[in-house]
Amino acid sequence: MTDLQMAVDDFLAQRRIAVAGVSRTDGNAPANVIYRKLRDGGYAVFAVNPHGGEVEGDPCAPNLAAIDGGVDGVVVATRPEDTDQVVRECATLGIPRVWMHRSFGQGSVSDAAVGLCREHGIRVIAGACPMMYCEPVDFGHKCMRWMLRVTGGLPKPGAGG
Repeated sequence: MTDLQMAVDDFLAQRRIAVAGVSRTDGNAPANVIYRKLRDGGYAVFAVNPHGGEVEGDPCAPNLAAIDGGVDGVVVATRPEDTDQVVRECATLGIPRVWMHRSFGQGSVSDAAVGLCREHGIRVIAGACPMMYCEPVDFGHKCMRWMLRVTGGLPKPGAGG
């Protein structure tokens, strides 16, 4: 088993996961698609958008601190320049896992945020998409995972400490 697969298995073994970067207006935004997949997969999943309100018919927290009971991991699907702030909040709250969404291109990955994760002992997956691994995986995401594996585009997971 690869280090990436172990990190993915560890992340997806958690039951309380936040998705930062959900859109209140675009149901096809990557964060919203990931949110629905996790919710429909039986996870206790929490939408996070700085404006709060409601997303996908569920309450939306304005930040990670507003989630009662906390979370075990955060999928970050924001602009890279916003990822740093999400990771800082994870460090403050003691959230031990972060998955920065990326399929092709930069996605949500920020080198500074990856460094913050390592500095604070947060296990980080800097790239790929949970949809590539969360069963049942649809055909499109299976193809994406294969393509990224062949081209060397899958992340190298890491942790701080």
